[in-house]
Amino acid sequence: MSARKKQKTVRAEETSEIIERKSYARVGLLGNPSDVYFGHTISFSLGNFWATVQLQPSEDLVIQPHPTHDLVRFSSIDHLVNRLQNEGYYGGVRLLMAICKVFHKYCHDNNIELKGGNFTLSYDTNIPRQTGLSGSSAIVCATLNCLLDFYNVRNLVKVEVRPNLILSAEKELGIVAGLQDRVAQVYGGLVYMDFSKEHMDKFGHGMYTPMDTRLLPPLHLVYAENPSDSGKVHSDVRKRWLEGDEFIISSMVEVANLALEGRAALSDKNYTKFAELMNRNFDIRRLMFGDDALGSMNINMVEVARSVGAASKFTGSGGAVIVYCPEGPAQVKRLEDACQEAGFIVHPVEVVGSFVKDVDPKAVSCT
Repeated sequence: MSARKKQKTVRAEETSEIIERKSYARVGLLGNPSDVYFGHTISFSLGNFWATVQLQPSEDLVIQPHPTHDLVRFSSIDHLVNRLQNEGYYGGVRLLMAICKVFHKYCHDNNIELKGGNFTLSYDTNIPRQTGLSGSSAIVCATLNCLLDFYNVRNLVKVEVRPNLILSAEKELGIVAGLQDRVAQVYGGLVYMDFSKEHMDKFGHGMYTPMDTRLLPPLHLVYAENPSDSGKVHSDVRKRWLEGDEFIISSMVEVANLALEGRAALSDKNYTKFAELMNRNFDIRRLMFGDDALGSMNINMVEVARSVGAASKFTGSGGAVIVYCPEGPAQVKRLEDACQEAGFIVHPVEVVGSFVKDVDPKAVSCT
């Protein structure tokens, strides 16, 4: 590197701060997967797990591979094959690159000038893989927050638009999903979402209403250490819905209405009703998708929770379930014992407080 280039790099590092942003996993509480069928959902940010992205000014624009999630050096061919079988081919680098492209295009299309130099992006995450907790979108969301602050354009990119940008980045990579997860991660806290077709067609996004997280009863997260892939669940149902399958259409309307009922139940602190809605959400999903699509391990997680009298449903497309124990600590202990015997992991849920006011993209966890 020339002296001039080195001096330029040092000056950039001295005059610009390193930006680090965090985005949390999310739990689809009620109504999922109706977000991609013009329905209603309730979701919240899960404080137990998160992704962090760091943006550091640099001479060139660099996407830094993660030492574990973007592994390209192996001890043997057996190591490589085992890694691919367990983790797949994809790490996080593609996610960072995709949101950079989508963000740049959005700013260009909306006459938002991007002033500034280059940077190095790096990321880390502790969100368990393939658990339906939106680990990929958490990385994308945290990256978007870094870009908004690096270019100082946060006030020019409306908060309700940001979930669409995150989803667009994932669609660049062939990831099939809806807006629900990204809304929960952008807004934080507990959010009621209305994806009515009329509003979506007119504005391109849903209507998002933050709720008081204190309305939630104590919840538990159950997940498998080696879950099945959660990315293949929607395909057949989506096709049938588009073809006008009456059972799928009516069932999806019922699922969406569960979020409406759940909003009222939580507001009234009617947790008996809330538990019924959780169970019903999973039961309808099971009828629509079928056991083969959901997977025996995912179904077993729900059934283990229900075996002790708890209410349970998927957090997303599978890989983890959210559980409510209405009888309190004694029932929680039975849940923990049953999960341990079945080989599942249990965590008390932490809910991340809302940061929808957009004053600070960092959030504070609360129980």
